[in-house]
Amino acid sequence: MSTFPRTIGRPLDSESARVRAQQISALTDPVNLRLLSLIAATPESQRSPNWLAEALSVPGAEVNRAFTDLTTAGLLTKDLRDQYQLTADAWVRFGRLLASSGAGETERSEVTAPIHARAVPPVISRIVDDLSYRFSSTFSRETVARYVTESYSLLADRAHIVRFLPSLTAKFATDRLSALATAGGLVLRGTPEVLFVCVQNAGRSQMAAAILRQLAGDSVHVRTAGSAPAAAVHPVVVEALDEIGVPLATEFPKPLTEEVVQAADYVITMGCGDACPIYPGRRYMDWVLEDPGNKSLAEVRVMRDEISARVHALLADMGPTNQPAIR
Repeated sequence: MSTFPRTIGRPLDSESARVRAQQISALTDPVNLRLLSLIAATPESQRSPNWLAEALSVPGAEVNRAFTDLTTAGLLTKDLRDQYQLTADAWVRFGRLLASSGAGETERSEVTAPIHARAVPPVISRIVDDLSYRFSSTFSRETVARYVTESYSLLADRAHIVRFLPSLTAKFATDRLSALATAGGLVLRGTPEVLFVCVQNAGRSQMAAAILRQLAGDSVHVRTAGSAPAAAVHPVVVEALDEIGVPLATEFPKPLTEEVVQAADYVITMGCGDACPIYPGRRYMDWVLEDPGNKSLAEVRVMRDEISARVHALLADMGPTNQPAIR
């Protein structure tokens, strides 16, 4: 027998109910709903009014009317570049409506469904609120909401146990937003950025990152990612690191996303092939190491010591001041 949550949060007050009803009313119009979906799924560079009208096969006046309806309902807003963006309410409350589920439908090839178009729990709104406050001087609430909901979706697709999914979402989204700020030059960096990438982000990259954090402390900023992340870090890897006093218990596999590569000065790959995008100005290295997933503790100890030696060499290569690479 299926079970359902007994509560979903606090009931709506009068003003919240009025706003929600206005938003729902706007989305009952098919043109409005299709326009919102199209904006969510289309790169900003393609979102000219003429292109949107052509993609929707409706007159330009209808698109303008839909823009007005969705803006009035609080589902669209304009950023500083005069580009329409979905609001946080649109992402969090109605994201699931914005993706087509009809396998037989004919869609324009250049339009893809947003990866974050899934139902999200009420706690995601709280995470958006918290991170919007934290990044208020750097990003709009709409940008934060997009990254939070997308991060939730990326992790939920692979989660076997969802109990800690909200806290992992908050951590993953925070890391991605920090990387986005670094890559865009919105924050001043005083330390080099190192990204370790392997296939599952459950063994090799996690060991390397944990050892580097232990050695370098705050003088190096370390991230990890996987081209096909596993559900959890391999227990044998956690045990092997614990033997030498290197903590790893709070880490988890994360999908490889573009902004963490753009933020890095050093990108170290470990068997992930061509999955990692190449950007100029970064130093790329490939460490040929076996996957520890099916190895014994004795075998993982050998891998751990080899990775430790490579990390020591990496620190020496960075130099005594650990200055970031010049781009």
